[in-house]
Amino acid sequence: MKFGDVPVDQAEGCVLAHSMTVAGRKWPKGRVLSPADLYDLRAEGVDTVIAARLERGDVSEDAAAVRVAQAILGPGVEARGAATGRANLHATAGGLFRVNAEAVNRINSVSEAVTLATLPDLDLVEPGRMVATVKIIPFAVPEDTLALAEFLTPAETLSVAPWRGRSVGLVQTRVAGTKDSVLEKTAATTAERLAACDSVLGAERRCAHTVQAVAASLRALKAEDCDMVLMIGASAITDRGDVLPAALEAVGGRVEHFGMPVDPGNLLMLGWWEDAAVLGLPGCARSPKLNGADWVLRRLIADVPVTGRDIMGMGVGGLVNDVPERPLPRARAVAVPPPTETQGTDR
Repeated sequence: MKFGDVPVDQAEGCVLAHSMTVAGRKWPKGRVLSPADLYDLRAEGVDTVIAARLERGDVSEDAAAVRVAQAILGPGVEARGAATGRANLHATAGGLFRVNAEAVNRINSVSEAVTLATLPDLDLVEPGRMVATVKIIPFAVPEDTLALAEFLTPAETLSVAPWRGRSVGLVQTRVAGTKDSVLEKTAATTAERLAACDSVLGAERRCAHTVQAVAASLRALKAEDCDMVLMIGASAITDRGDVLPAALEAVGGRVEHFGMPVDPGNLLMLGWWEDAAVLGLPGCARSPKLNGADWVLRRLIADVPVTGRDIMGMGVGGLVNDVPERPLPRARAVAVPPPTETQGTDR
């Protein structure tokens, strides 16, 4: 492609580089100049225009954008054509957006002419949401450049892991002084959280905060064919030997991981009972605001594998906005003494 000043007499088929007004009409940049356009330019006294002339082997910006977009499509993502060198890609299903970051970086390294921008990996998406955009910077790119970008792009660079609707059980424990209103609010918040992931709160059990009572509640939920179980205690989990983890082990389950580098959400427990995930929720999960448990719950509902190692890798970006309802805000204006034994249990 050649770019620069072009005599009007030689500009037929060239691509206008900048918008301009001719005979009272605005011509946008990217307009392909026709013989009639050249006549109008001469009538206006224009001798030269700044334009791009495509050469043999060049691919126009829109065609190039479409080819890159088609090369990166995976399940749950569609491209909707191109204009001005841009092709946008949209989710066709609700779930978690998945992106191969290494592949995106390779595409963006092929040439400054080809660019791809995406949402972050594991971002929550709904049908129709734009998840990525391909932008071809110049008016055309050489075929060999485009072919290299396609060659370096693995299939399904972008995809959506769709929600796999779950029926979820909830265990809530109580101690002396636990208010029914707190338990009702927690159940309602949990149901709303699940509904956002195309899942339902199928059953709930409320029991004393003891290993035996929680174990009995887990067995009852198992009998109701819940696909997953959430547990939230009157007192948040503080150790692998605490009530909720001990109850899971008492029924034959296992604790895979306890704790996470996400705040709020530090006191999360991930466990399994046969093929069902069991999450011990931190106290902040009583609030509808985003917390670390959401990141794990969403993956599980979308069938995106999550292990203890995955959780340990969530620290970058894991400082989530503070939740006003939480005691012990993380930032203090003055120094405070070390927390007492009862502090810090609602994380």
